[in-house]
Amino acid sequence: MSDSSNNLRVYDSVADMIASPEEPTPMVKLNDRINPGEGFDIYLKLERYNPFGSIKDRIAKTMLEGLDISEGQSLVEPSSGNTGVALTALANAMDVPVEIAVPSRIPEEKKTLLRLLGVNTLWEADDNLCPVFPNEGARGLVNGILNSKGGENYVTPNQYENELNVAAHYDNTGPEIWKQTEGRIKYFFAGFGTCGTISGVGKYLKEQDPSIRIIGVEPTIAEHNLPGMKRISELRDDLVPKILDRSIIDDIVSVEDDDAYRTGIELARKTGILVGPTTGAILSVALKYANKNEGLAVVISPDDAFKYMSFYRPYVQDDGKPSF
Repeated sequence: MSDSSNNLRVYDSVADMIASPEEPTPMVKLNDRINPGEGFDIYLKLERYNPFGSIKDRIAKTMLEGLDISEGQSLVEPSSGNTGVALTALANAMDVPVEIAVPSRIPEEKKTLLRLLGVNTLWEADDNLCPVFPNEGARGLVNGILNSKGGENYVTPNQYENELNVAAHYDNTGPEIWKQTEGRIKYFFAGFGTCGTISGVGKYLKEQDPSIRIIGVEPTIAEHNLPGMKRISELRDDLVPKILDRSIIDDIVSVEDDDAYRTGIELARKTGILVGPTTGAILSVALKYANKNEGLAVVISPDDAFKYMSFYRPYVQDDGKPSF
C-alpha cells in the first residue's frame, strides 16, 4: 500500500522511507544571523530526515541490496556509528543477524542505539575515531573476523571500498541536490569519511555543470574528535579510501575541533537547527567561503545533534554559554 504520490506518506517498509530523488531529504536556507555574506546563499541538506537519522541510511540500503547473503551468515561491518545503526535496522527487517565494530571513543548515544536495535555483537576497538591503516581498530577487528576460522559465516558491505557507496549518492543525493536547486548550485561542501558522499555527489554535479566547485572538509589532525570524518591529507595513496575520486575535488580545507563544535552551537542558537559536529565542521568552511565568493552553496548535514549530546556537553557551561 505504498503511497507513490508522496501525499499521504504511507509505506510498505521502513526502507522505503530512505530518501530518493522522488522523495528527497529537505534543504533549508540559512538566515543572515549566521550567514551575513551577501550573494552567497547557503542551504543545508538535512540528512537527519532519513528514517535512521543519517546520510548513511542511503548507502546501507544500496550496499545491502548488492550483497549476496546466504542462510546462516551474519553481517559484520566497522562503523563510527551511523552506518552501523542503518545496517542493523535494515537487517532486522530482513531477519539477518548483525555484528558491528566501533571505535570505543564514539559517543555513548550511538552505542546505546546499536544495543537498542539488538545488534548481535557490538565490538569495541580501542583506537582513533578513524584509524589510518585498514588493519587497525574497528576495521582491523572486522578484517580479523573475516580472515579467521569461521570467517565464511560472515559477509561485510565494506563501505570503505564498496563502489555502491558512491553509487548511492550518484544515483540519489546528487540528483536531489541538482533538482532542489533548479541547477543553480555553484558550490558543494562535504566532509571526507569513507568518501562516498563527496565522490558520488561531486561526480554527478560535475557532469551537469563542470564549473561547480566541490569542496572537501577534513580534520586538522588525525587525533580529532569528529566522528565519521577522516583526514586524508599527507596520507599514502594506499591508505586513502579506494572509492575517493580525487579528480572532482577542487579544494580541501582543514577544520579544528573547536571551530566545528562552535559552529554547531552557533547554528542551533541562531537558526534552531540541531546538527552533529561534522556538520559544524563542514559549515564552518562554507561560512568562510561566503566572505569572498558569490553563488548558491549546498552543505551536506550528515546527521543531527542528538547522537552527540555527550560530545557537546564539555563545550557548554552550566549557564548555557559556550565554553570557548
